[in-house]
Amino acid sequence: MESQAADQGQAFGKPIINTRRFRISLVWIVPIVAVMVGISLVVHNVLQAGPTITVTFATGSGLTANKTQVKYRNVVIGYVSGVALSKDQRSVDATIKLAKEAESFTRKDSQFWVVRPRIGASGISGIDTLLSGDYIGADIGQADARVKRFEGLETPPAITYGEPGKRFTLRSADLGSLDVGSPIYFRKIPVGQVVAFALDPDGKSVSIEVFVHAPHDVHVTENTRFWNASGINVDLGADGFAVKTESLSSILMGGIAFRAPDYSPNDHPAAEKSEFELFDDIQTALAPPDGKAQYLSLRFDQALRGLKVGAPVEFLGMQIGKVVTVNLDFDPEERSFPLDVGIVMYPKRLGRAHAKMLEALKHDPNDEAAAVRLMGTFIENGLRAQARTGNLLTGQLYISLDFYSKAEKVEFDPNARPVIIPSIPGDFEQVQEQLQAVVDKISKLPLDRIAANLDGSLVEMRKVLAQVNAKTLPGVTTTLTDASKALKSADSTFAEDSPQREQLTRTLDELGRTSRSLRELSDYLGRNPESLLRGRPGNAAPMQAPSN
Repeated sequence: MESQAADQGQAFGKPIINTRRFRISLVWIVPIVAVMVGISLVVHNVLQAGPTITVTFATGSGLTANKTQVKYRNVVIGYVSGVALSKDQRSVDATIKLAKEAESFTRKDSQFWVVRPRIGASGISGIDTLLSGDYIGADIGQADARVKRFEGLETPPAITYGEPGKRFTLRSADLGSLDVGSPIYFRKIPVGQVVAFALDPDGKSVSIEVFVHAPHDVHVTENTRFWNASGINVDLGADGFAVKTESLSSILMGGIAFRAPDYSPNDHPAAEKSEFELFDDIQTALAPPDGKAQYLSLRFDQALRGLKVGAPVEFLGMQIGKVVTVNLDFDPEERSFPLDVGIVMYPKRLGRAHAKMLEALKHDPNDEAAAVRLMGTFIENGLRAQARTGNLLTGQLYISLDFYSKAEKVEFDPNARPVIIPSIPGDFEQVQEQLQAVVDKISKLPLDRIAANLDGSLVEMRKVLAQVNAKTLPGVTTTLTDASKALKSADSTFAEDSPQREQLTRTLDELGRTSRSLRELSDYLGRNPESLLRGRPGNAAPMQAPSN
C-alpha cells in the first residue's frame, strides 16, 4: 500500500515524506523521575551547604570525625568532618563543615576551642560534656575579612557571645597571682574579669587585658586607679592589727580593684581599650600623682642591718620616696667601708607644700641646675638623712629626711650626680653612744675605795650599836623602872581627886611612851644600821606610833 501511495503521489507530482512514530515504554518513566529527584536533591544540598573551614589544634583530644559537633550558644552550627595531622606533624587539623546560616563564623577574628571539663580561676566549666562528650565551641568575630583557616584556642575565652562592656589594658611590673578569669571589683562588687595577659616585647613589664561588664563600665573613668587586690593585707598600727581583703575568691585566685580618687573634677568615662597602671595596693593607687622623680644618694658610716630595697623614705613623717639601691663602698683615705644608699624621691607628693615652695622660691622643677642649687641650700640649713627603726619586731629600717639645726656643717658638692645628702647616726646608734658614755663615767669612779670606806663605817656603826644595846639601854630601862616605882609610891600618897595625882599620871604615861620609842629605835637601828649614814629611806614603812 505504501508503494501504491507513492505511485499515486508521484502521479500527482507531489513529494513523498516518510514519517515514523517514536514510542517510549512506561518502564523508563520511573528511572527518569528518580534521576531528576536525585539531581534536585544534589542541587539543593549544594545550594544549602555552608562553608568548610579548617581549625588547627595542638592535639586531637576529644575530636572525632562525623561525630564531634560545633556549637554556638549551645546550638549546633556544624560538625567535624575529618581529623588529620598537619603537614609538619606538630598539630592537628580539624575540618569543619558549617551550616549555611553559620557563614558569618568565617570572619577572620572568629574563635574556636574544644569544650571539655576544666577547673580554672573563673570556676568549673564544661560539666555537661561528661555526658554528651566534648564539642567545639565557637564565637563569632567582628572583622569584615573572611578566611578558611583558624588557630584553635587551648583554653576558652573569658568573654564570648558579644557581651556588652569595655576592654582595658593594665600595665604592671609582674603578673603576681593574677590569671585569666581573676575577678575585677568595684567597691567590693565583682564587675568584670581578667581576659588575657602577655609579656611586653621589651620584657620589662606585663600587659593585662581586663573586661568590665556593662553597665558598670561607665565607672571606669579617665582618673580611675587600678590596684592588685589579691591575698590579705595585714597592717600593724597604733590601733592594733587591721586585716583587709576584697573577698574570699581574691584570696584564692587573685583579683583587681579600681576606683577614682574622691576628688576627681571633670571626670569622664574612659574610652574602649584605654591603658592604666596597675598599682600594688590601694594606698599607692589613690595617692597624689608622683610627678617627676628625683634620684639622690645617701652615705652612711654605720651598719644598716634591716635596710632593704623598697624601704620607705620619709620627710617630716610623710613618705615621699623609697630606697632603690644599697651598696657597700670602700674609702681608701679613711680605710673604711661606708654604705651608699640610693633613693628615689617624688617632691610632688608634698602636695600643697611643694606648690607653695615653687611659688615662693620662683623655682622651675624642670631646671636641673636650679634643683641642685636648691638642694644645696637645704643641706646648708641642716637637711640630713637618718636611718630609723620602723618595726621593733622585725628590725626593719627606713630613711628619714629632716632638718637638724645642730648638725655639723659639711661641704656640698654641686657637681656630684646624683646629689649626695649627708647623714647622721641613727636613733639607735645615738642611744648606744649615750649608754657607752654612762658606762665610761661609771668605770672611772673609785668604786673599790668607796666600798672599803663604806665597810669601815658599817663596822664602826655596829660597835656603837652593840655598846648602846649592852650598856646604855639597860641603864635607861633600870632608871625608868625605878622612877616608875617611885612615882607609883608617890601616887599612893596622893588623894584620888587631887591635881597632883592627875599630873603624876600624865608623867607616867609620857615615860612609858618614851621607853617604847627607845626600844623601837634600837630595834630599827639593829635591822638597818646604814640609816645612821644615809638616813631613813623615803619608802620605809612608818614606825608604829606608841599606843596610849
